[in-house]
Amino acid sequence: MSRRSHAYRPLSLRRRAWLTLGAVILGGGGVVTYAVASPTAGSGAAARAKRPVKVYDLALRGTAGDKRELARTDTEQFSMLGVSWTGATQRIAGTAQVRTRSRETGEWSAWQDLGLDVDPLEDPGPGVRGASEPLWVGSSDGVEARVVRKSGATGPLPKGLEVNLVDPGVVTDAEAEAGSDDPEPAAYVAEETPGATSAAPTDSGTPADGTTATPADTASTATATDSASASPSPSASASASTSPSPSDTVPSAPPSTVPQPPVTSRAGWGADESISPDAPEYNADVKAVFVHHTDGSNDYSCADSASVVRSIYAYHVQVSGWKDIGYNFLVDKCGTVFEGRKGGIDRPVLGAHTFGWNRESTGIAVLGDYTATSASKAALTSVARVAAWKLGQYGADPAGTVQLTAGATQKNYFGTGFTTGGKYTFQRISGHRDGYNTQCPGGSLYTQLPTVRAWAAGPVQGLKVTSVGGAGLTGSTYYTKGSVTVGWTATTPASLISRFQVLVDGTAVATVPGTATSAGVTLAAGSHTVAVRAVHQSGRVTTTAALNVVADTTAPTFPTAPKLSLRTGTVNTSAVPVTLGWKAVDDKALREVRLLAPTTATFGPATTASGRTAASGTATTWSMRAYDYAGNYRTASASYTPVILQETSATRSGTWTARSSTGYLGGKSYSSGAKGASLTWTFTGRSASWVVSRASTSGQAYVYVDGTKVATVDLKSATTLYRQAIWTRTWSTSAKHTVKIVVVGTSGRPTITTDGLVYIK
Repeated sequence: MSRRSHAYRPLSLRRRAWLTLGAVILGGGGVVTYAVASPTAGSGAAARAKRPVKVYDLALRGTAGDKRELARTDTEQFSMLGVSWTGATQRIAGTAQVRTRSRETGEWSAWQDLGLDVDPLEDPGPGVRGASEPLWVGSSDGVEARVVRKSGATGPLPKGLEVNLVDPGVVTDAEAEAGSDDPEPAAYVAEETPGATSAAPTDSGTPADGTTATPADTASTATATDSASASPSPSASASASTSPSPSDTVPSAPPSTVPQPPVTSRAGWGADESISPDAPEYNADVKAVFVHHTDGSNDYSCADSASVVRSIYAYHVQVSGWKDIGYNFLVDKCGTVFEGRKGGIDRPVLGAHTFGWNRESTGIAVLGDYTATSASKAALTSVARVAAWKLGQYGADPAGTVQLTAGATQKNYFGTGFTTGGKYTFQRISGHRDGYNTQCPGGSLYTQLPTVRAWAAGPVQGLKVTSVGGAGLTGSTYYTKGSVTVGWTATTPASLISRFQVLVDGTAVATVPGTATSAGVTLAAGSHTVAVRAVHQSGRVTTTAALNVVADTTAPTFPTAPKLSLRTGTVNTSAVPVTLGWKAVDDKALREVRLLAPTTATFGPATTASGRTAASGTATTWSMRAYDYAGNYRTASASYTPVILQETSATRSGTWTARSSTGYLGGKSYSSGAKGASLTWTFTGRSASWVVSRASTSGQAYVYVDGTKVATVDLKSATTLYRQAIWTRTWSTSAKHTVKIVVVGTSGRPTITTDGLVYIK
């Protein structure tokens, strides 16, 4: 986040409109006089709500040599603050802290540190002020500040210490329409008591690399000595023959290989161009992009982002004395891009952001502190879009590397040394710490830069097909009737994607915008391959693996229609145990078979039977539907009636005894222990079952079908059971049959009890 401005503006540019004077007594005995600013001209709600940007300077006092402070002081409205002092080459070997009072809650914040480890200065001139990094605190109306020299430091604190407050005002129409009619704030102008040092920067000289040294980012790890009068002094002896020089000539704006992202202009965020009248300077091109964070709070509202940018601009120009804001672009956490230094966003404007490397680069700063917090996807997306667009103007690959010419002798955060005039390899998209000894852009954002490079350069990352609507999948093959909707996802943001294409057998048959996540296509009958191709804004393409998709319009068939047969189990007068059987096939891939009536069930493709119950004495239609994976289906139905034949309807021989019990089928049954006693039923049907009662003393019986003995059935059971279908027989077709039951006369347990016969017609 460090900057190198190449011109300074005098303090006279801090415009004040004064009507009345007052005074505030400071904690150290000093006095701050203030003037109440005149109301903004104009009428109407929006005009009344507007107010200009103001900078207020409050002196820090103290008699001890190791501390300067400002007691809790009521102020007019401000949202950003920092600490500055006389002499840009001076360093504070210690800490600077502030606390502020919220206008919304009236509560005081905890103490907050201001960044003091700034870039070393190179021949800044006598009128330039040293300054901390600015801190966004939101709308506030009170401040307390303290600067404490580190124990053991050899030099005194610098003179002219001030806390500088920035009120971003209400400048744009959008802000005015959303804001309230706050009273015009008083303009606090610090007038130091006798003995204090005035803080009036003047125009100054320029170091050899063409940029004037300015404060660095709060996260900088540049090492200052314990002496407040001493400062690091890396060499800056580059000559015109070894290092590019900026130009006042306005260069052309070459077209880029990728689209320009939306950018909020300086007018859009409310830049007061009168405080920065000097013309911009230009580089020959843009070879690299350096990414920064502005440090400070991440709690700002995106609705306040323009105010944050406006405050940084005022702080850079009116507190630090730079000619303009240092960054070329700024990006908030919601992804809004703001124009930074003036001169044209489509031109290679010389910025003041990365010491020693400004002449061949552009600087993008993300609003907030990303030391331990990751930048949002929206912010990363916008950084990638701006970087790709600027590098694309000069044919540079955002994922590539480039050699840059050093404008100063120094070391970066990783200890890599640079010598003025030497050429060094950088990523086209680099972090501030790659060029200078600072933590900027914060450890978390720095680890996200590979993602930014990949998004900016292309091809599209993480592309995969997530769904094929209108098709069923079995194994690795999809089946459809013909029309499918292919869905996909990608990790590269949509704003960096030109278009998606659906490929059928290698040919693009559907093209949709980069914001789309699906597309529909219609396939001819037969087997096909389907894939999705993503075209990055750079033109680079990536394609998913091809999927096998079969278009099929042939419905399944039922070689065996639904059939009902009796099975063993407990029989009731209203429900008879049956087995439903069927067979369905498909020429491609059978998916399932559903029972539609008289009840519902779903079966897998290999299932061909299911145990059910059927209502006796009633004709019931059994309807089934077979589906294939393409969604084709066929229905088959059949009607069956289970009939219960009571024992009284049988032809008897031998001795049988009638029994009555609620446990018997119909409440009655026949029993016999006489060997050779028989019951005979005659019926026309396709399935039959013999129903009995069972007990531990039950005997055996022979079963004859159509005159032929087919089974010997033992009715013995450890527990007593009633209405049990103990024997069944099913034929392929319905026909007339005779079933005869004969008592075996089993020794010791000759008796059998029969409840009747059930058959299906």
